[in-house]
Formats: sequence, structure tokens, C-alpha cells
Amino acid sequence: MAEELTPATPDESEEPIKQRKNGLYPGVSDELAENMKSGWADTELRDLEPIPQAAETAARRAALSARFPGERLVIPAGNLKTRSNDTEYAFRASVEYAYLTGGRPDESADGVLVLEPKDEGHEATIYLLPRSDRENGEFWLDGQGELWVGRRHSLTEAGTLYGIPASDVRELAGALREATGPVRVVRGYDAGIEAALTDKVTAERDEELRVFLSEARLVKDDFEVGELQKAVDSTVRGFEDVVKVLDKAEATSERYIEGTFFLRARVEGNDVGYGTIAAAGPHACTLHWVRNDGAVRSGELLLLDAGVETHTYYTADVTRTLPINGRFSDLQRKIYDAVYEAQEAGIAAVKPGAKYRDFHDAAQRVLAEKLVEWGLVEGPVERVLELGLQRRWTLHGTGHMLGMDVHDCAAARVETYVDGTLEPGMCLTVEPGLYFQTDDLTVPEEYRGIGVRIEDDILVTEDGNRNLSAALPRRSDEVEAWMASLKG
Repeated sequence: MAEELTPATPDESEEPIKQRKNGLYPGVSDELAENMKSGWADTELRDLEPIPQAAETAARRAALSARFPGERLVIPAGNLKTRSNDTEYAFRASVEYAYLTGGRPDESADGVLVLEPKDEGHEATIYLLPRSDRENGEFWLDGQGELWVGRRHSLTEAGTLYGIPASDVRELAGALREATGPVRVVRGYDAGIEAALTDKVTAERDEELRVFLSEARLVKDDFEVGELQKAVDSTVRGFEDVVKVLDKAEATSERYIEGTFFLRARVEGNDVGYGTIAAAGPHACTLHWVRNDGAVRSGELLLLDAGVETHTYYTADVTRTLPINGRFSDLQRKIYDAVYEAQEAGIAAVKPGAKYRDFHDAAQRVLAEKLVEWGLVEGPVERVLELGLQRRWTLHGTGHMLGMDVHDCAAARVETYVDGTLEPGMCLTVEPGLYFQTDDLTVPEEYRGIGVRIEDDILVTEDGNRNLSAALPRRSDEVEAWMASLKG
């Protein structure tokens, strides 16, 4: 990559160094500085249309306004984070900001949404960095200038896109310091904005804002459901890509699988929604195996847990456990079929009016029954479930809410989430698993090192549920036939 402008040594230039920022820029002649100010075409975009979800984001802001009347609400997108030295991680806006604005990943860094209280409701303003200033040389001398990182929308263009008046974010901190009246801020994203509000906010009140925005996402609107389906559809294609190159993965490592899926995510979406788990062989027993540097061997299983994230930040979260050579062994099939049966029971329990915990309990019961049947734990099943003895091999919860975060709505209160009731529009994963660690002496040796998880993304509907990821086969014989068709 190109290096930013660096200091000139005395023998390279006799021009005095005109320091900007931290003094890292070289001498710039008056002639060059003047030349760079002019001769640029007008590139203002005048035929923009609002983003597709503009109506939905407006409705979300209205709900937020109704919940906190008379209070100033500050929702930052966040800042760039340094990866190393002078390079940054790819920017991803805070979920709260993206949910309320639809802000795009390529121009939301440092952005802030502010809802100013009015006599009735609130007036929203989105604060962003404007176009780079060409008069003072910012666009080519600053490392975040548009010559270096690309064009961003003007404030006028941003106002059209998001349906919210836009202002210069560089003026916001000062305005917030001078502001009076009650205020709340979503914490953890922008230290500068929080510092400007230090004497005006309390942790308890700010947490109420964060919790409300988390619970608001429990039920998805039609736009969100469409984006989740889009993410799942791309994810299905990513799984197909992986199956087609398993022979190449065998010649290299799990990294080949990770890279293959990542290509699909970047071509069709914004990114992967979380670190891909490409766990071959005994690595499948490590729940969040993201090192992905192990061998891929014929005769073993591959547990692939991956999801594409759309440009609007909605992510899929799908897992399949696949026989690397295309055929399950008898023992692999027995374990796989047990997990499949548990998942079927869990999915059947997802319906409006059901308790959130019901699908977990249904899946755990099936797995406990199998473990007793196989002689791995002493029954009866009710005793096993009461004492949680099955958890040695089932390990994790059977699912979670899904949306703009892979573990969505994480700040929601217990009574509205895990102790709550399912409603149409909720989207969650159902993902039971069995994991027999390589050093587990309580199971027969042939079980050790086998890990199986099956995960699908399930939408609660008015009359039951819809499996958004149903295009990926789940039953063991269907998995084998699917893999054979892709390899053929």
C-alpha cells in the first residue's frame, strides 16, 4: 500500500516544513499548495434517492423519541481503531447508530446521531465528516483525506440519503459541552463525545438507553427479515463453495476453507458476520475454533460455522458438520443423527406464544435421551436433565437472537429475552451439538475427537416458524447426496 507523506530530510528539500497534525508531512511549496486548490470538477451528486430502509429507520427513531421525551439522545457510530502503527481496522459502525440511521460502512466513522427534544417529539440531526477541504489541502495532506481513503458524501448528499439533516461532526463536541437539559449517550464508541458530556450523564440513565435500543431489535421489521434472508442466501452459496474445494483444503489446511468462504462474503456482502469457525477433526470440539490452521483429513468431520454479513450489517449464522470424504462413518452418522433429531425438536418448539427457553429444553431432552441410551450417562433422563449432566457433552445453549449482531439484543433484560415469549418477527438460531473431547476418558475411545453441531436461522411467523437456511440440507443422507452433487 502507498505510504502517507513522510518528512523530507534537509538535503531533499530546502523548503521549510509546514507542519500539519503531528508533523509527519514534508515541505510543501507555496506553488504546489496553490496549484492543488484549483482545477477540480464539481462532483456533487444531485440525483440521489433515499436509502431503501429510510422509512424503517424513521419509524425506529420515532419509537425512541416516544420512549425518552424531552431528553437529548446521542448515538455515536464510533471511531476508526488502530490495527498497528498507521493502519486501521475496517470500520464498522455501532449497531445502535446503524439501526437508527442506516449509515453506510464506508462513511460512518466519527458519525453521531443526535435527537434534540422539541415541544413535541425530537428533531434528528446526523453529524458526519463533510467533504475534504481543498482550500486548506486537507483532502491530500491528511491521512483521512479523500485522496487517501476515497470520496465521501457531502452533508447535503447525506441528508438526502438518510432523510435526516446533516451537519459537520467537528462542531458537535463543543455544542454538546454548552448544551443544557437532560441527555443520554450510548457509551463505549466515541471517547471524545463522552468527554464532552462528562458532567451531564449518568451510567444508569445511559444504560436505560442502551437496553431500550437492544430490546427494540428483538422483533424484526420486513426490511430486516429481507436482509437476513439475503445474508443466509449468500451463506448457502458460501457453503457450496467450500464443499467444491475440500480436496484443495486437504492439501493445505482449514485456512483454505476460511478463505473460500470469506471470498463469498466479500463479493456478495460487507464481510463475514463473525470469525469463521472451520474446525476439522477434533478441532470441532472447540466451540469457537477460529485459528483455522489445522489439517483437513479424509475420514474426519468438518464443522463449518459461518455467516455472511450484508452491507446493512445483518448477518447469517449457520453451521453444518460435513464428512470430509463425503460419507459419514457409522459412528459419525449415529452422533450426527442424534443432533439432527434434537434440532428438529428444537425447531418444532419455535412458535409465537412459546417461551424462549422451550426450544433449548426440547433439544436438550433429546440429547439427554441419546446419552442415556448409549450408556454414557446414568438415567433416568429426568435425573440427567435436573442435574444438567448432559452438559458435559452438549456444552452450550441451543440458540440466540440473530440480527445486526450475531448474538443480537445482548443488552436486553432477562425478562424480555431469555425469560420472555416468542413473537412473530423474532429471528433466532437453533443449534444443538454434541462434543466428545479427545481427552474425555468417560466415553469410549472411538467417540473421542468427534464434534457435531447443526445450526439454522429460524424466523418466528404468525403460525409457527420459517427456516431461512432450509436450502442447506440437514439430514445425513441428504448431506451426502448434496456433497456428491457438488463434487461431481
